[in-house]
Amino acid sequence: MSMTTPPPVPGGTGVPPGWYPDPGNPAVEHWWDGTAWTGHTRSPRPHRAGRALPVAVAGVAVVVAIAVAAVMLVPEDDTAAPPASAATSQAPSTAVPVPAPSPTPTPGATPGEDPTVLVDQLNGITLPVPDGWEKPEFTTTDLPTVVTVAEAPCPADTGRDCRRGTVTSSTVSADAGASYRKIAEQDIATAADRAYEEDALGNRHYGGIRSHRVVASRPAVVAGRTGHLVRWRVTTAFGPGGWVQSLAFPSPMGSESPVVVRFAFDAGPDGPALALMDEITRGIRPIGSSTGGGVGSSIGP
Repeated sequence: MSMTTPPPVPGGTGVPPGWYPDPGNPAVEHWWDGTAWTGHTRSPRPHRAGRALPVAVAGVAVVVAIAVAAVMLVPEDDTAAPPASAATSQAPSTAVPVPAPSPTPTPGATPGEDPTVLVDQLNGITLPVPDGWEKPEFTTTDLPTVVTVAEAPCPADTGRDCRRGTVTSSTVSADAGASYRKIAEQDIATAADRAYEEDALGNRHYGGIRSHRVVASRPAVVAGRTGHLVRWRVTTAFGPGGWVQSLAFPSPMGSESPVVVRFAFDAGPDGPALALMDEITRGIRPIGSSTGGGVGSSIGP
């Protein structure tokens, strides 16, 4: 990313990690990791801690100026000089602490959380957040979710903007002894409906699904556990349709409840590259582990 370094932060010796205005677009803020700009963006947030410093410094200057003026206006009295202790006690203090700047927490994240990783505490896994994606501040569900940063008007002209790609992680209920292939095959219809038929709020941003075809169904090793994935290509009433995938696998925490990660990518030139589904799947890890994920070879469309 070609961007200038953010302006120095008053009171600091460098530019700490945090959100800063995009020099070319004031309506967007970018994440500065302390040494370089990243691909993460968001809308500006009011009342940021790092922006209060000029006001605090100005306040100190006013206090000092008033104190100096007061001293200059006191008439001289050569007959009695105040004791040193009294003069010291009445002198205004100029040692006003200035708070050190700190980065604004990532939306939906706790302070210090890595903005490039989505954590699913319930299922004991982490998912990578690709460049150009983010963890949204607001969603229609309470599921761990990552979405594309870019938005565009929904194809059905509902007056809303739609994300071009969405990935969610959840726990699902399954019959005792059900295979992960069966779990994925049963979940894919729900995943497709939520993405392209009718969302959780009853919106039909794509006008509904007209047809679908299965383009992949195979075993997959995720976070060191063997599961199964099913992928559909769906055709919608409006727009180019999309790709939907349900990836079912055992929780690395040893829980009996299966984990399902759902993918929904808009088709067409504006949608995410289909290969990114495999890349995200390979990047799923058990919490606290930097290795162990992967799906093997890529899956063709």
